[in-house]
Amino acid sequence: MLVRTLIAWCRGERHVWSLVRIPSVDEEDLRRSHRERSRLVRERTAHINRIKGLLFAQGVRGINIKSQYKTLAVDQLVTGDGHHLPPRLVCEVAREIQRLAMVQEQIAKIERERDTAPTPCEATERKRRLLLRLRSIGPAISALLSREVYYRQFANRRQVGSFLGLTPSPYSSGEEERCQGISRAGRGHARAIMIEAAWLWIRHQPKSALTRWFLERTAGQSTRIRKTMIVAVARKLAIALWRYVEHGLVPQGAILNPSTTGNAR
Repeated sequence: MLVRTLIAWCRGERHVWSLVRIPSVDEEDLRRSHRERSRLVRERTAHINRIKGLLFAQGVRGINIKSQYKTLAVDQLVTGDGHHLPPRLVCEVAREIQRLAMVQEQIAKIERERDTAPTPCEATERKRRLLLRLRSIGPAISALLSREVYYRQFANRRQVGSFLGLTPSPYSSGEEERCQGISRAGRGHARAIMIEAAWLWIRHQPKSALTRWFLERTAGQSTRIRKTMIVAVARKLAIALWRYVEHGLVPQGAILNPSTTGNAR
């Protein structure tokens, strides 16, 4: 059966099966930086929440742990009833701060590796640099999209939307026809980043055709409608970015960064 299917595919019948694009060893290794960074960011959030929870239970509030942990004198803090923190609690918070500092240092190191380390995957890195030229797309989003999504060769826009799981899932049974929402196939993390990129695009690309399309359809609507429509924006943006990195077609009305280094968010 497999041989007959292969013969049919070689004869030009492309619908008999789908080819899987397997990344090379270098392409797979290139993804480790942003994947490890994602895990470390979640770990950093856990440490920050743990410190805030320990201090909040003692009535200590209003401290920005992420920006003040280096200068935070835990032994000088005072509880809500005017007493110093218990000694064992001070030691526990101090150890959490040490772990937080180590995670922050590792994140900074990984970000430098992600943006500057040499790699043989020049085609993928060229797409990353192109994405950085667009305002609203920063190093984290450009690295993930170029290395997780646009490293593939898509044949058309439908394949782009399907790969990200942003295409609708119709339901038809007898006379009943309705949409069950997006398919949610493919990589969930890449889809989440694309939706985040859509929100940033709306904020930092106000003159683009895609932003005007979104604002016209959500004017006076509720937050729920805006959240639903942003998924459509994410699909349209994914297709527009694919055309941009593959064919050099800048999205209509998009603003490019003045420098080619891409100092975007």
